[in-house]
Amino acid sequence: MFAVNFNNTAMHIFYGKVALIAYLKTIKTTNSTIGFVPTMGALHQGHLALMQRSLKENDDTVVSIFVNPTQFNNPEDLEKYPRTLEEDVKKMRGLSDKIILYAPSVEDIYEGHTVSEAFDFDGLENQMEGKFRPGHFNGVGTIVKRLFEIVTPTNAYFGEKDFQQLQIVKKMVEKNHLPVNVVGCPIFREDNQLAMSSRNERLTTEERKEAAIIFKVLTEAKEIFHKGTPEETIQFVENSFKDNERFELEYFVIADESTLLPIEHKNKDKNYRAFIAVFVNSIRLIDTISLN
Repeated sequence: MFAVNFNNTAMHIFYGKVALIAYLKTIKTTNSTIGFVPTMGALHQGHLALMQRSLKENDDTVVSIFVNPTQFNNPEDLEKYPRTLEEDVKKMRGLSDKIILYAPSVEDIYEGHTVSEAFDFDGLENQMEGKFRPGHFNGVGTIVKRLFEIVTPTNAYFGEKDFQQLQIVKKMVEKNHLPVNVVGCPIFREDNQLAMSSRNERLTTEERKEAAIIFKVLTEAKEIFHKGTPEETIQFVENSFKDNERFELEYFVIADESTLLPIEHKNKDKNYRAFIAVFVNSIRLIDTISLN
C-alpha cells in the first residue's frame, strides 16, 4: 500500500489483496457499510457518478481498477484497452480523498492460474454479448466474484450501459448466496448522447462525433416499437446502418428485461429493452435503451 498526496491530502492505494483485506478489517465495524465500484480504469464521468453515489450511501468506498484478461475473447482488444492509472488517480482524488483504491496485478488476482471459472447464469449468458464474445461472462463472473470475496462490500455499483452484465452479476450473487446488494445506475452520456465508455478514448474526434448515430437510432427505434412490431423495429435499425461506411452493426436485439430472451411479439405486462453493438473501425461500442 501507499498513499498518494495531492494538496496535502492522501488517498489509500493497494496493489495486493492481503494488505487491502487487513486494512478493511481495521475500519470495518458491525454496523458500517462498504460501497464498491469495480472498474477497468480509463475513468470517465459515468464511473465517477457511481463513486459519488457510493460515497453518499456508504461509510467507506472501495474502487478497483483491473483490466481483467479472462473476459476478453479478442487479444487485440485486451492489448489496446486504455490503461491510465495515474490520470485515474487524479480524477478520483478530485472527487474525494476518502476513496480506497485497489489496483491489483494479474498475479495478485489469479495467483498464476489466469483462467475463468465456469458459471451457469440460467441462460442469461447465451444472449447478445454472450453470442458474440465466447467465454466473456465466465470471465466477468470470475473477476466480480473474486473482487466481492476480497472487498466484502455491502453495496456494489454497476452502470446500466452494460445491462446484460448487470443482470448476470445479480444472478451470480443470487446463485452463490453472496451478501452483496447489487445496484444498477443510469447511463451517463456525452454531449452528443454517445454512451460514456472507456473505449471512447480510442475514437478519433470525427468518429466520436459521428457515433451520435447510435443513440439517435435507438431513440427512433423506441418510437417505432411503440407504434409497430418488433420485426419492423429491427428492420429499421438494420437499414439505418446498412449503407453507413463508417459504422458496422454487429447486432440489434429487442429482449425481455428479466430473461434477456429476444421477443417476437409484444406483451403489455412485460418490460422490454433494446440492445445494440456497433463497430467503428475495430472499436466496439454498445448501448441500450428501455422500451417501456
